[in-house]
Amino acid sequence: MSQPSPVVALTLESTQAVDAPMRLYHHPMSASARRAVMTVLHLGAPVELVEVGNISLPDERAKLLQRNPNGKIPVFEHGDFVLWESYAIMQYLCDLTPGQTLYPATLQARVDVNRWLFWCAQHWSIALGALAWENCMKGMLGMGERDAVVVQRAEVDAVRLGKVLDDHLATRTWLVGEQVTLAEYALAAALGYQEQGRMPLQQFAHLQAWFQRVQALPAWQQTTF
Repeated sequence: MSQPSPVVALTLESTQAVDAPMRLYHHPMSASARRAVMTVLHLGAPVELVEVGNISLPDERAKLLQRNPNGKIPVFEHGDFVLWESYAIMQYLCDLTPGQTLYPATLQARVDVNRWLFWCAQHWSIALGALAWENCMKGMLGMGERDAVVVQRAEVDAVRLGKVLDDHLATRTWLVGEQVTLAEYALAAALGYQEQGRMPLQQFAHLQAWFQRVQALPAWQQTTF
């Protein structure tokens, strides 16, 4: 039986110039934007980082909606190509970078990273994002009182998901393989408000040790505010 081949190399569309300028619109308080910014920094990609203003203001929101109809950050531009959704941006940046190791070139390793990105988007970020919003950001932005029902449900989900991650990390240094991948930056970004969001995850020793390793990475250090 023949061995499986590596992931097929990707090429830019013929209409896209390789050296077209790249910009990433972000805000330092956004976990979604932070994971994309950390990817830029880890790769050393020639991307202009553009910090957006307060998107709750009409003028700023109108400008953002021109780039992303969802009205959210991050937004990435490569010439006239516009891309939103942080995970897609992270993958695109890696595919533009020869020799990178954040997004593995072999099929099973790459799909393993994808598995964690999808898990993060569908489960982890939703639970932790709810706690960060209700216990921290909501009051900071004057958006009303915390919703105790939402908090209780998110806490239950966070503990359940935390155990999944803790068990996985019991015998591993990193989430996939032997080195840092996109999975690290994706999942760790959701933990940025762990203390302020009162996330019930301190009992998970393997998870916390992994998070400390991610926090020691230069890309995390450069995006700490």
